Amino acid sequence: MARDIVYFDLETQRTAGDVGGWSGKARMGMSIGVTYSTAAGQYRIFREKDADALVDQLCNADLVVGFNQINFDYEVLMAYTILDLRERLNSLDLMVELERGLDHRPKLEAVAVASLGVGKTADGLQAIRWWQEGNLREIARYCCFDVKVTKMIHEYGVQNGHVKYVDKFGRVQAIPVDWADPVA
Repeated sequence: MARDIVYFDLETQRTAGDVGGWSGKARMGMSIGVTYSTAAGQYRIFREKDADALVDQLCNADLVVGFNQINFDYEVLMAYTILDLRERLNSLDLMVELERGLDHRPKLEAVAVASLGVGKTADGLQAIRWWQEGNLREIARYCCFDVKVTKMIHEYGVQNGHVKYVDKFGRVQAIPVDWADPVA
């Protein structure tokens, strides 16, 4: 049976400012969650009412890969489950891994542009504006692209033993990574 790496991202209904600060992530509400499963070879899009199915897919994955999913996406998603996803899931958080080597939190955009030559299509604030407009299609499209970029960065790091990022001075730098498949 093929092992399943699930790439994951979600977008929220509200900003940190709307919920009294970053300690209120559980009150931000999920607008759209997206996964890509290597076992299924497909993307799945989840609305808020489908949060249980999203949690189930993540719990059944051999590895969940994301970018800031441990301290953000899981915190938002845990409002919909009794599980502590940080403890329950086998996770590889690319941002956390890169932060260890850089002593700062790189943005997905900085890593994507330098490593892949492609940036993000929007940002989380735009996704919240789309939510307010009822435009779930654009949120899903944006979130799917972020999942694809995360998957490509992970694969780039596994293949090359490093990823690149744009530093605060606008220079492209490389940082070694050891993202060899821990579930192989």
